[in-house]
Amino acid sequence: MKVVEALMIYGREHAPTVADPGRIGNAIAALVPFWEGLNVSAITGETCRRYARWRTKQGPLLDRKTGERGPPVPVSSGTTRRELGCLRAALEHCRREGYLLHVPGMVLPERPPSKERWLSRDEAARLVWTAWRNPASKHLARFILIGLYTGTRKQSILGLQFGPNTSGGWVDLERGVMHRRGSGQRVTKKLQPTIPIPRQLLGHMRRWAKAGGRWVVTDRGARIGDIKTAWNRASEVAGMPEVTPHTLRHTAITWAMQRGARLADAVSFFGVSAPTLESVYWHHHPDHQKSAVEAMERRG
Repeated sequence: MKVVEALMIYGREHAPTVADPGRIGNAIAALVPFWEGLNVSAITGETCRRYARWRTKQGPLLDRKTGERGPPVPVSSGTTRRELGCLRAALEHCRREGYLLHVPGMVLPERPPSKERWLSRDEAARLVWTAWRNPASKHLARFILIGLYTGTRKQSILGLQFGPNTSGGWVDLERGVMHRRGSGQRVTKKLQPTIPIPRQLLGHMRRWAKAGGRWVVTDRGARIGDIKTAWNRASEVAGMPEVTPHTLRHTAITWAMQRGARLADAVSFFGVSAPTLESVYWHHHPDHQKSAVEAMERRG
């Protein structure tokens, strides 16, 4: 079997079943130029390392709309790791479905360290204000507020509606509850627990609902498909070009830790695993290493 054939099978059969098929599509578009023409048997540790070197230095991508090769796009090792992870998942899918008898061993780049970037309250306020005062990106201000108060992931925020539905999450303004996942959506590894809406955000949402519209994050009543352009413009103007929409999730969890949230409550509210919470965010908590410090300060 050709590597590209395995990728196409994976994209055709598995991608439509996930919450964000575009991520798989982007990974496949990056993988195809290097692996085109190679058999699955050509996958070794060395070819994986060679792909990583090629991708980080060059990586000309295929534009899926025009069919033309784009300019060289250097990427991080984290992106390369995700792309090779997609290839490994494609091979495992083909093995489970009977297309392959054996999946060769693969070597992925080391996992990059967790991003520590989070926003101070002043930075968050500046980002919201920058989005709100621009008539073309007022919808982004809503997105930012939801991200800061709940730590909800981007696609879940964009899918929120003001009434029950099967295609996405919804907010119950009477009970003050946010359902991050629609009743017809499949459960994925990205947990989307139902949560109570913080008081400040609930007030905003009730005002938004009175303005009319089906979607919580909307532009003149229409659903927002993506916020990439508005986000890049607002973060640049606000003087924080390095932040991403996922920074809002980091910020929300960090603020919760700094304010003394209990570990179990934070796990269930943000939909994050306890090991991740402890390894990435716990050092912000006022109780972090508290007993150790008290022991070292104790006399006698």
